[in-house]
Amino acid sequence: VQLQASGGGLVQPGGSLRLSCAASGSRRYAMAWYRQAPGKQRELVASITTGGGTNYAGSTKGRFNISRDNAKNAVYLQMNNLKPEDTAVYYCNTNIGIKAYWGQGTLVTVSS
Repeated sequence: VQLQASGGGLVQPGGSLRLSCAASGSRRYAMAWYRQAPGKQRELVASITTGGGTNYAGSTKGRFNISRDNAKNAVYLQMNNLKPEDTAVYYCNTNIGIKAYWGQGTLVTVSS
């Protein structure tokens, strides 16, 4: 499966961005967004099952919303009230068996 992420950019603190990730093919997978800030390890941001069940990292709960459109085989991350500490490269992910698949990453910069 190939994952194509988009939607990053520069935004001021308190602003919003929406990330998109399109998966190739027609099979549905559980999906997730991760992020990696400079000098830090990659961390889970949010995940969503094929049935729409969601899970969020504590730092993003209440500000971020993950959703999916099964007809388009896409997953989205709506990010609100962004903070400078949200600055990172964001990656979409799915795991098939023991293999992890990653999108190319999209940079989100939160700065005034």
